Amino acid sequence: MKLPDYVKENFKQILLLRSFRARICLLVLAVGILTSVMMRHAIMSTYQRRAVQQRTETVQNQLLIVAKHLISNNYFATYRMQEPSMVASRQGINAELETISNLYGGRVMVIGKNCKVIRDTYGISEGKTIISEEVIQCFQGQNISHYDEEHGYIEMTIPIASTGTDGKSSIVGVMLTSVSDETIIEMIDRMNRAAITLEFLMIMGIVVASVLLSGVLTRPFGKISTEIRKVKEGTSERAISVPDYIETEHIVDAFNDLLGRMNALNDSRQEFVANVSHELRTPMASLKVLADSLLAQPDVPAELYREFMTDMASEIDRENRIITDLLALVKMDKTSQDLNIVALNVNDLAELTLKRLRPIARKKDVEVTYESMRPVIAEVDEVKMTLIMTNLVENAIKYNREHGWVKVVLDADHQYFTLQVSDSGIGIPEEDLPHVYERFYRADKSHSREIGGTGLGLAITKSAVLLHRGSISVTSKLGEGSTFTVKIPLNYIAPAKTAERR
Repeated sequence: MKLPDYVKENFKQILLLRSFRARICLLVLAVGILTSVMMRHAIMSTYQRRAVQQRTETVQNQLLIVAKHLISNNYFATYRMQEPSMVASRQGINAELETISNLYGGRVMVIGKNCKVIRDTYGISEGKTIISEEVIQCFQGQNISHYDEEHGYIEMTIPIASTGTDGKSSIVGVMLTSVSDETIIEMIDRMNRAAITLEFLMIMGIVVASVLLSGVLTRPFGKISTEIRKVKEGTSERAISVPDYIETEHIVDAFNDLLGRMNALNDSRQEFVANVSHELRTPMASLKVLADSLLAQPDVPAELYREFMTDMASEIDRENRIITDLLALVKMDKTSQDLNIVALNVNDLAELTLKRLRPIARKKDVEVTYESMRPVIAEVDEVKMTLIMTNLVENAIKYNREHGWVKVVLDADHQYFTLQVSDSGIGIPEEDLPHVYERFYRADKSHSREIGGTGLGLAITKSAVLLHRGSISVTSKLGEGSTFTVKIPLNYIAPAKTAERR
């Protein structure tokens, strides 16, 4: 069975550890294994420390009992005497020492006050003198115990104290003892093997749990991918919803906004195509009707012929305006288009533009005034800046009333310059304000057709403003007029170049 390409790609990403699920799985696995190993070592270490402590306390208690027997039998004073009772007494105590030595696999030495060994269960140091730090400290009243893990024995010293007739206690000897930790190590080894077996089972469980947990945690992202793939393949256009996590909600909300924008652009494109077809078909239909009318009449009067040709020329001019505006809009839409940026005196450009448009205003008896707050030098494209001013002022004149007015105000601050075009025209309904920049959109369709507009002027204007990294806004009141405000940076900000995808 052939796997889909996206499944192969996901598997490749998992192998490269670029998969979020793989990282979660490895993280849970690492934490689980590290925790189980640390727990095993901690338990074994705690048990060993506790076992050594218990062994030390047990041996010390037994040696304290033997120490009392040594004092009660006057062992230090009679260890050389050969009387049968003394010999029997020493043999009994020696038997206790041998028992302790054999029981714990160690060695017990009884040391007198002169640091001479009186009794050695190994029988190799009797009569020898031992001067060690532990023995001396024990004679000074300090009990010493030490676990030598490397050599495997516990060493301890027990003071042999005698109480005099005056009630004072004095140390007359020391028992230096070392016991083996062999039984402790054996028990630890058995426990360690059992713990390793349990740890292995835990790790297997952690592996399964990490795979399942990573799958559960990343499932919402898989849902998002599936839904986006459906949208990409065209099988779905509805908004997606994956409310499992806050993060998925943010991703879904961003995608739904993008999807809504794409749908709106698609609807706008379809509407644009329909409007273009309609706008181009209408003049052609008029030309066809006029031409057919002329052809249907064998003898056409010169006056009627001239009238029809005038109408046909008007329709051709209208068709030409639509095509010209469409071509201008297409050029504006190219993001790669380069602007011819120059440092320009915007005041002079505004005065020149208004000078060209005042004859049109005089035909409609519209007064055009210009007010400049300060000199403005800006980095702009002269052709497109002229286009912005011309479209806004020309619209203000066209959609004005007789004996009306148009006011142009130019101002600037330290960062932007502002061009404001106000008029006393027919105004724009409030519900139409969000759509005035859409292609072929007309708030008053019948009046627009009488004037001869194409419905592309404001769309072209906005594109030119955006190319300059500026903004355009409009306020209007029906029957009272409109105000368009353009805000453009004084210094042109070049767009960042998009890095080529490898």
